Amino acid sequence: VGNLYGTAPIGRDNGRFGVVYQLSHSGSGWTQTVLYSFRDAEDGGGPYGGLIFDAVGNFYGTSVYGGSGGGGTVFELSPSGGSWNFNLLSSLSGDPQNNSGPRGNLVRDSVGNLYGTTLYEGAYGYGNVFKLTPSSGGWTYTSLHDFTGGSDGAYPYDGLVSDGNGHLYGTTYFGGTAGVGCVIAYYGQLCGVAFEITP
Repeated sequence: VGNLYGTAPIGRDNGRFGVVYQLSHSGSGWTQTVLYSFRDAEDGGGPYGGLIFDAVGNFYGTSVYGGSGGGGTVFELSPSGGSWNFNLLSSLSGDPQNNSGPRGNLVRDSVGNLYGTTLYEGAYGYGNVFKLTPSSGGWTYTSLHDFTGGSDGAYPYDGLVSDGNGHLYGTTYFGGTAGVGCVIAYYGQLCGVAFEITP
């Protein structure tokens, strides 16, 4: 029907921790409807990344802070009788002071697994690539790669893309090795990498 959907990391009033919204045609303009307002509690806060959806109209997204682990959340919004139900899929562990969770969009494969990146999480604190697998009514978290801040890069700000064959691609903001046109930052980090994760 031509509706648009998105996230805002900061909203007004009860949505000050971010919202998921809908824009629908109304005459010659658009009407905004808030579908969910984050509370910076178990649900998380600061949904910087966008949304993806499945074949039955469920939306999937992330928040950069909050949740029981302090490192943001992965969530699902499901349509139900004209409203939307919020489902927490995973609470990530991280530094709640640094908004360390995911900032980019998720990727969903053909069997329903979700893939994403975190900014500062992982074993070394430089971010990671993770997978969420549906399992017995819940979701199982697996870290596919923990960035070390060396030649593999550091701080994957953006999300991932998939080639449809299980290969994931992304970039990091820092790290890597110096090359032509690469500038060393003031605290010694280099200019980032493009990476591939293979099954």
